[in-house]
Amino acid sequence: MSAETSAPAATGAKGAVQTVEPTRAQRTVARRMAESKATIPDFQAAVEVDVTDLLAARGDVTVTAAVVHAVGVALREHACVNGAYADGKHQHYERANVGVVVGGGEALVIPTIADADAKSAAAISQQLAALVAEVRDGTITAAALSGATFTISNLGMHGVHAFTAIVQPGQAATLAVGAAVQRVALHDGAAVARQVLTLTLSADQRIVSGTDAASFVGRVRALLEDPAALLA
Repeated sequence: MSAETSAPAATGAKGAVQTVEPTRAQRTVARRMAESKATIPDFQAAVEVDVTDLLAARGDVTVTAAVVHAVGVALREHACVNGAYADGKHQHYERANVGVVVGGGEALVIPTIADADAKSAAAISQQLAALVAEVRDGTITAAALSGATFTISNLGMHGVHAFTAIVQPGQAATLAVGAAVQRVALHDGAAVARQVLTLTLSADQRIVSGTDAASFVGRVRALLEDPAALLA
């Protein structure tokens, strides 16, 4: 369904203004994002990750899939991040289900990779490709969009180096993934060009402390910088 014009264009100091009625999906996203910013006191923690070896070894595995798997493993080790603050209590989720933000035309859609810690990065890459195709052709099911305990948003493919993402209601944190950029760095005692990307965690401070956030993103970084183990 495309957005429909709800009022004729008006002319003023700003020129012609066309008022457009948002679609149901767009209204839902707007409501959830407003709810998040109004109710979740979030903060950010960012790290730079050397992905040179990962990019060389990943084969057909996408960077997003590698991050999803690394996040799944890290969630298992950080209960407060794999949870939510609700009704004055801390909730910890049993499963590490990672939602991935996908542009669905009208609005953003978040299909879920269930048990991301227990699946290989290659399997996750294949599942993500299938889910993205379903989003694009409109066949994605409600079941495929439910159950996420954490969310990842990757704008790296659009050339965005770093950004912050909004924490989804019912979750403790979300991770923003930027583009890999070339940097000169010391590696094995020599100055060499390395590929570095920025991960930015937005977290609900009511359940995730600064130390928790630092430990979590540090663990994700360590996993991504050890592709031999991550891609096994």
